[in-house]
Amino acid sequence: MPVMSDRWIRRMATEHGMIEPFVESQKREGVISFGLSSYGYDARVADEFKVFTNVDSAIVDPKQFSPQSFVDRRGPVCVIPPNSFALAHTVEYFRIPRDVLVICLGKSTYARCGIIVNVTPLEPEWQGQVTIEISNTTPLPAKIYAFEGISQFLFLQGNEPCETSYADKAGKYMDQRGVALPRLG
Repeated sequence: MPVMSDRWIRRMATEHGMIEPFVESQKREGVISFGLSSYGYDARVADEFKVFTNVDSAIVDPKQFSPQSFVDRRGPVCVIPPNSFALAHTVEYFRIPRDVLVICLGKSTYARCGIIVNVTPLEPEWQGQVTIEISNTTPLPAKIYAFEGISQFLFLQGNEPCETSYADKAGKYMDQRGVALPRLG
């Protein structure tokens, strides 16, 4: 699977709406970089966060997820407690082509601070804002900056379009906006 270049990403974003809003070049003056890079796209984190907490002694259960597991925070900065994590989402809305799989990796600026970003692959023909897990692996509180870079998306093109896409399966996270909590079925 070849990794797609900046030329391909730009063309797909501007001509086919693959990434909206699309930032043509990498922005980095005084911010954690975001925008188009050589072989990927650095997405921004929005200002909506769900920070996990143990205040109500809730159990995190993916089959019966309780909103008591987290507190909502909105603003230009989110502080994640030590050894905890938050859910957030990208500013960008993605529309993945049928012959493409997208892998997400964390930004080195955050990784060097003990902040790990996790996103499952974006499947062919999935679309929506991406829900992001941001883990603070340190024993200290950690700041996350809204509307700045959080992760890099790499676009891998298959040798042919897949037989069954995420849209064909009517996937449960299709067209999500905001933070999508775990869903069953």
